[in-house]
Amino acid sequence: MSTETTNSAATALPAAAPFWVTMLLPPLALLSAAYGGWTLALLPLGTWYLFSGLDFAVGRNDRNPVTDAPDSALRAHQAITLIWAPLQFVLLFGLIWYTPQAEHLSTLERGVLFFGVGIITGTVGINYSHELMHQKSKYERWMADILLAMVLYSHFRSEHLLVHHRHIGTPADAVTARYNEGFHQFYPRVLKECLVSAFQAERAMLSRKDRPWHHRSNPFYRYWLLQAAMLLLAFALGGWSGIALFLIQAGTAIWQLELVNYIEHYGLTRKHLGDGKYEHVKPRHSWNSDQRVSNWLLLNLQRHSDHHYKPNRRYPLLQTYPAEEAPQLPFGYPVMTMVAMVPPLWRRVMNPRVRAWRRTHYPEITRWDDYNKAATPLPR
Repeated sequence: MSTETTNSAATALPAAAPFWVTMLLPPLALLSAAYGGWTLALLPLGTWYLFSGLDFAVGRNDRNPVTDAPDSALRAHQAITLIWAPLQFVLLFGLIWYTPQAEHLSTLERGVLFFGVGIITGTVGINYSHELMHQKSKYERWMADILLAMVLYSHFRSEHLLVHHRHIGTPADAVTARYNEGFHQFYPRVLKECLVSAFQAERAMLSRKDRPWHHRSNPFYRYWLLQAAMLLLAFALGGWSGIALFLIQAGTAIWQLELVNYIEHYGLTRKHLGDGKYEHVKPRHSWNSDQRVSNWLLLNLQRHSDHHYKPNRRYPLLQTYPAEEAPQLPFGYPVMTMVAMVPPLWRRVMNPRVRAWRRTHYPEITRWDDYNKAATPLPR
């Protein structure tokens, strides 16, 4: 692994250009809507299989940019995250208006089309909201909220910032998938637990300011209003069909997000030090992946070990780590999310890696039963 000696590779326009590959996805959605039939397969094929194939063809990127580039030097990288929210808004609601009156599309084709749209709003939209919510700018955080409202998952911001980053690898973090827990067990559990933990985290913050949970500063009011506005707009443009199509894409997007959440920390727990105290978060508590092309699609999200180690670092500056510092996924997220949908295959691929990780980093722990069941004490 090498480190660049200047920040030019992280700041120059050519370095930002590959990340704009996501701009190819909206035209695919429009093509699918215009022609239907076999073109409806373009979005799943383009996001899951094409990027998986390109990862194999192009290989990995183990180069690390220097990390002291100011925001002013990252404008070309930042621009795509700011452009995406209005672009997705126009695409989503334009198709909600168009599709119910498109006579060449059957009811099934309309549903499949919005399944594909949900792949875009989940794979790209939620991922971009993740980048934006970590920034200090109020404008960027508003863009994150708008993107999440388009998939009816606004509480993700509170859960991610206030719960996940603080409690990763402990029983207090629902998103840390447990060892041997299949995705089909994980998914319904996190849908319930993350909503509850997000609300409790915001209530606790208000309580520390001597404010009740229903104080106007509770962001859940904004979440509910934005989500209601999205549903009302879908109804105004497409009637009940518009609502149904909107819900198909939102459900698909949420499923895509939680698939990624599942693979990012599967089986990786922080050591309990006693009395409800846990070790600090380190790169070894997230699965790392430096596949080059899928990281273009996902804004370096697969360099997840560094994201949790340095949460405020913008995506073009995220670092990758060697295997001795952070556990490595065998493939990029597009392949791994497909593997996760088949629990026996997932366990065959990942359980030996979790056990090797435990032997490497925690040889002193001989019994893992409580960690496997998330039964260690809650963090203080």
